[in-house]
Amino acid sequence: MTRVMAGAGSEIRIAMRNRWVAIAVAMMALFALVLSAAGSAPTGQIGADKLSVTVASLTSLAVYLVPLLALLMSFDAVAGEIERGTLPLILTYPVSRGEILAGKFLAHLAVLGIALLAGYGVAAVAAFAFDPGAAAGLPALVRLLLSSLLLGAAFLGAGYAVSAVSRRPGAAAGAAIGLWLVFVVLYDLGLLAAVVADGGGAFTTGVFPWLLLANPADAFRLYNLAASEAAGAAAGVAGAAQTIPPALALSLLLVWAAGGFALALLAFRRVRP
Repeated sequence: MTRVMAGAGSEIRIAMRNRWVAIAVAMMALFALVLSAAGSAPTGQIGADKLSVTVASLTSLAVYLVPLLALLMSFDAVAGEIERGTLPLILTYPVSRGEILAGKFLAHLAVLGIALLAGYGVAAVAAFAFDPGAAAGLPALVRLLLSSLLLGAAFLGAGYAVSAVSRRPGAAAGAAIGLWLVFVVLYDLGLLAAVVADGGGAFTTGVFPWLLLANPADAFRLYNLAASEAAGAAAGVAGAAQTIPPALALSLLLVWAAGGFALALLAFRRVRP
C-alpha cells in the first residue's frame, strides 16, 4: 500500500500541474449550477423537493460528463509513459504493474471525486437557497455521488486498457473518444431504433430493460432513476427504471468498475516497453 499511495501522490501532483483538477472542478461546477438554476421550474408540478429534481437532472449530466472526464484523464496513463520513455524506468523500481496501475487509478478517482463534490455541492447549495425542504433530497444526492464514482471507475479502467493497447497517446485519444461515443451515445441510439421498430412488442417490454444493464452508463442511469422520487422529471429510461431493481443495477455497476480495472491490468501486463 505504501508503494501504491506513493504512486497515487505522484499522479495527483501531475494532475494538478497539468490543470486536470481545475478543469474537472470547473466543468462539473459550471454545468451543475446551470442545471440547478434551470431545474427550479418543475418542482411544484411533480410534488418533489428542488434537490430531488436537481438530482434527476444531474443524473443526465453525469452520464455524459463523468465517462468523458474519466477517459480524458486515463487515455495516456500507459501510452504517455511509453512515449516519454519513462515506463522502462518505472519498471526498474521494486513495484509491480498492478501497484503502478492502482496508484494511477486511486489518483484519478480522487481527482474525479473532488470534481463531483464541487459540482454536486454547488447544486445542493443552490437547491437549499431556494427550497427549505431540499434536505429530503440529500439521500438521492449521496446515491448519485457514490454511483458517479463507480461509473467513473468503470471508464477509468476502460481508458487504461485502451492506453495500454494503443501504446501511442494520439491513437489512445482517438480510441477513448470512440469508446465514449459507443457506450454513451450510439448504444442508446441503437436501442431506441430497435424499440421504435418493435412497436411496443416483446423486445420493448422484456428485452430492452435488460440490455440497458449491459452498458455501465445505462446501469448508472437506471439505478439513480429507480431510486429517485423525481424520476418523472427525466424522460427516456424512467419507465424501464421501474422494472429493474435498484440493487441489481448497482451490483452490475460494481461489476463494471471491477471488470474495467481487471481488463486494464491484463492489457498493461502485456505491454513490452
